[in-house]
Amino acid sequence: MLKERNQTFKLIFLFIDFLTSVSSFSIAFIIRYFVQEYQLFIYLDKWSYFYLGLLLSVSQIIAFISVDLYHPRRAHSFLDEFFTIATGVILNLIMILSLLFYFREVSFSRLVISYFILINIVLVTLSHFLFRRGLMNLRKRGYNLRRMLILGTGTNAHKIAETVKRHLFYGYVVSGFLETNEKLPSLSFPILGKIQNLAEIIREIKPDLVIYALGVQEKNYLKEAIDICDNEGVELKIVPGFSEFIASRGRVEGMDGIPIISIRDIPIRNGYNLFLKRSFDFLFSLVFILLFSPFYLMIALLIKLTSKGPIFIFQERVGLDNKQFKMIKFRSMYVQEKKDSDTIWTTKDDPRVTLIGRIIRKLSLDETPQFFNVLFGDMSVVGPRPERPFFVEQFKNTHRHYMRRHAVKAGITGWAQVNGLRGDTSIEERIEADIYYIENWSILFDIKIILLTPFIGLINKNAY
Repeated sequence: MLKERNQTFKLIFLFIDFLTSVSSFSIAFIIRYFVQEYQLFIYLDKWSYFYLGLLLSVSQIIAFISVDLYHPRRAHSFLDEFFTIATGVILNLIMILSLLFYFREVSFSRLVISYFILINIVLVTLSHFLFRRGLMNLRKRGYNLRRMLILGTGTNAHKIAETVKRHLFYGYVVSGFLETNEKLPSLSFPILGKIQNLAEIIREIKPDLVIYALGVQEKNYLKEAIDICDNEGVELKIVPGFSEFIASRGRVEGMDGIPIISIRDIPIRNGYNLFLKRSFDFLFSLVFILLFSPFYLMIALLIKLTSKGPIFIFQERVGLDNKQFKMIKFRSMYVQEKKDSDTIWTTKDDPRVTLIGRIIRKLSLDETPQFFNVLFGDMSVVGPRPERPFFVEQFKNTHRHYMRRHAVKAGITGWAQVNGLRGDTSIEERIEADIYYIENWSILFDIKIILLTPFIGLINKNAY
């Protein structure tokens, strides 16, 4: 449904982005050789710049596709789209510079390319924003809308209605629901009648699309709905009754023509993604350890001089596939009994925390030895934070979906951490953020989280 319209808008955005990239390069060229040096006419005979601009514009489209810029979710997140555009433009720069390395006989102004990068980020973001704003204004005036009738008033019907509301950009509007046995207390659109009156209601309101969204516990009305919609010439789409159990990245596969639905698709564990993730983790952790080694020595010395006990502690944590591993940290507390370390939650003004420990916990420096865990393969740079076995046993019985966090390796930082969900914060919100990361993973998402960590996640407001 959204896919059909998204393909149309994807072609429109491809065309807009190509023209915007051509315009950005032209502006960059004019600024460099006309505004700065007033040498425009001297450089007009250099056709190499024409070919460079064309190459940059075409490769820019390829880069945007590779960073998944045109995914429907970008339609309602300005910051996410801006970050993705900036990433795509930088990726394009890397590709072009790599290509130009092999053509050294042709020399191009670095300022032209630098100006192109900055201008293109601004103009592409602005063009996307203006196009969406203009189209939304047309939608509000009633242009090119498709009216939708939803069969059902339960959980599935509510979810599809909320999804349509979030994606108003694509031009779908819900006319209302047809009531069944299951009914939620609050629905965002009116109930137009009973599902048994489907034929009469279709003839009355003339919807463009009917969505069958009855739950598994409701009476099966599918055959009747198909016959009525066929007879009235209205398109019918079906939301599986068990869709509430399917993750946002669930997928449909085929085996000799038989559709098979994967309830939870985990991108990190699919094919080359696993190799890509591990390669990135290994290289990133190795570089970090080499660069940070002087600070390791300084922190170790401060810990040793200010309190008795070991420099490092090794805690049992639960990671990938519920398997336990020993996580390494700088010691930030006075030496205590193992059972207390494993079972007592850290609280504000915790007397167990040393003076140096309070500082390194606040700056998350006590976590930095975990890059050795990443190097050895027990953890990842980005992923859900690992918890102690004692609390895992508690949380899995009190918090729904908690164990889904162990479908990937535990991380030093994560989507929950950069959203401020650290220390003594909501477990439910952390679970939601971790599951979102697992279901929407990409290497660019990892890079985004890493870049955000020093600005948002480094200083831990909830560390005691």
